[in-house]
Amino acid sequence: MPPPSSAALPLAAAPMSNPSPSPSPPPNPLAAASSFLHHHLSSLASRFTVPRPALAAARPPGPQGASHSQSLALAPDEVARALTGTPVFTVCNSSNEFVLVSDPATGLRSLGLLCFRSEDADSLLSHVRKRQPMLGKGAKVVPITLDQVYMLKAEGIAFRFLPDPLQIKNALELKSGLTGFDGVPVFQSDLLVLKKQKKRYCPIYFQKEDIERELRKTSKASKGSALSKQIMVGSLEDVLKKMEINDRNSGWDDLIFIPPGKSLNQHINEVSA
Repeated sequence: MPPPSSAALPLAAAPMSNPSPSPSPPPNPLAAASSFLHHHLSSLASRFTVPRPALAAARPPGPQGASHSQSLALAPDEVARALTGTPVFTVCNSSNEFVLVSDPATGLRSLGLLCFRSEDADSLLSHVRKRQPMLGKGAKVVPITLDQVYMLKAEGIAFRFLPDPLQIKNALELKSGLTGFDGVPVFQSDLLVLKKQKKRYCPIYFQKEDIERELRKTSKASKGSALSKQIMVGSLEDVLKKMEINDRNSGWDDLIFIPPGKSLNQHINEVSA
């Protein structure tokens, strides 16, 4: 099946590729990753736009409509449920509204930035305070879960993720020969598929260290290159698109995203409680 068009991007997100041509990346992927946040902040317009409601807009899923009953595809709330519990960090004003920026390269005027590391959100907050002191007054870093973010696409807010640079480095090491990575890296292994209480779980990890720890518990390939060969890497954006376009019982509805630092069993117990 051909990949969906960019209009089908989850979260109404802008494409993760650089908005304009950039010089050849440095040969050291870690050095490139460390400049990731600076690159995105410096490429955004200095004009911050009107804030939009943040957490208050993340309402629980409503009843499924008739149009969904005629489709075998996963409903938005079902996709969101797989993302439950994974935090990202953004900047909100004193009224708990998203601080949005405009990106002249893409034409987006209401772009929210979501960081996978709290320290990157702290850097974003410092950037807001420096470029727009009045807007930055009372602004703060706020955590929000990915399932809430996913449902916010109905509000028309566009988002761009700022991945963990360390995980970009890890993804590049697994995909030897690449010098760049588009999107948020996620990691998977067929060895970790679990059946529990008559349900099948296919875990997706945001940190390579977490999946390696799980594999050491279950696999004889406990170290080095043998362990890495059991790990597949992809992007969060592509996985979400495939969940949206594939039917139920196709295997994509078995995916469950594991928050950083947690194990599969721990996360299942928490979301099932």
